[in-house]
Amino acid sequence: MHFITGGSFNGKAKWVCEQYGVNKFSNLWISTFKGSPMPNPSEHQFSDGVIVFEGIEYWVEDLLIYSEQEQILTRWREFLQGWQEWEKEHIERKVVLIGTDITKGIVPIGSDERTRRDVTGRVFQMTAKASSQMDLIWYGISQKIK
Repeated sequence: MHFITGGSFNGKAKWVCEQYGVNKFSNLWISTFKGSPMPNPSEHQFSDGVIVFEGIEYWVEDLLIYSEQEQILTRWREFLQGWQEWEKEHIERKVVLIGTDITKGIVPIGSDERTRRDVTGRVFQMTAKASSQMDLIWYGISQKIK
């Protein structure tokens, strides 16, 4: 599992395409920007290879509409575990998760925005811990974190 983070429009998707030789318009590129729901590996048949999940901060935002923080963290933990198991089934499988840094550490004034930032931060921490690789992308330049 490989977690990519960085600022909005800083080249994360382009970097992933170049690193993994994948196409952003493939059916293995699952993006909140395309309106894709958060998939479960047991509910779908995915071919072997690289599968990319883009915009995980927006899945968190959507989950906040009808779920409590702890429910979201539990659901995300299960999501990560399911995809780790999928990845381990075949050596050629790789999961890449892309999440955008929100607010650059600035605490929002509104409580809803603070909650969104806090839960997203916790989700990113879980994702970083679960990932064997992590890169930070700023202005198209990568920095290996893990």
